[in-house]
Amino acid sequence: MAGSNPNAKPMNLTLKVWRQKNRATAGQVVDYNVRDISPDMSFLEMLDVLNEDLLRKGDDPVAFDHDCREGICGSCNLFINGRAHGPESGTTTCQLHMRKFSDGDTIVIEPWRANSFPVNKDLSVDRSAFDRIIQAGGYVSVNTGGAPDGNEIPVPKEIADRAFEAATCIGCGACVAACKNASAMLFVSAKVSQLALLPQGHAERATRVENMVAQMDKEGFGACTNIGSCAAECPVGISLENIATLNREFLAAKASSNNLS
Repeated sequence: MAGSNPNAKPMNLTLKVWRQKNRATAGQVVDYNVRDISPDMSFLEMLDVLNEDLLRKGDDPVAFDHDCREGICGSCNLFINGRAHGPESGTTTCQLHMRKFSDGDTIVIEPWRANSFPVNKDLSVDRSAFDRIIQAGGYVSVNTGGAPDGNEIPVPKEIADRAFEAATCIGCGACVAACKNASAMLFVSAKVSQLALLPQGHAERATRVENMVAQMDKEGFGACTNIGSCAAECPVGISLENIATLNREFLAAKASSNNLS
């Protein structure tokens, strides 16, 4: 393994893993023991070891979501010991290394807990509600031309930086999982902000925010109570300031349309 420490002592761990056959059946926590886990393994590599053991025994492997394993795609959504993505701040599950745990530890592994993210199987959840929110308005439909044309539009650096910071949201859903109300406000506000701040997004800014907020409510996400747990657990550090931007955009859109309902 690249970058591994040959002197690192392997760990033996107890895993309490949520197992659920499908969204129509009840789930339960099942205990597993894994042995000789290298501290240099990622958390997902540790789950790979567990699944290899289960397959050798003829048991059903644990289903979990993953793709890039580089903290980019946002699909590795696991609730680990009561925290979204685990104990290390600013880190996705796939970037979490087993050195954050100790030999003999018990690790509780659950899927995101939100009605809007139904469990597909075991640790895998359906986050297509986020996709439908984006489809409702998280795009620019005006003709912006090619990349060179877009770069010719003058954008102040401060605005460009804020838009880029909002655009770093990977849509993992940690904000929803961390919120006691299962609110999607941080996700939606990041997607609204990144477009509302840039000139290319100004043409549709009013209809965009109204449509995306309406879809968010339709999907059954909870209300925001400004506790801030969403931003605290966000692996890429999306700021709560985006929620303030979303609120301003929404109120301005409603005022301009004279539709305050």
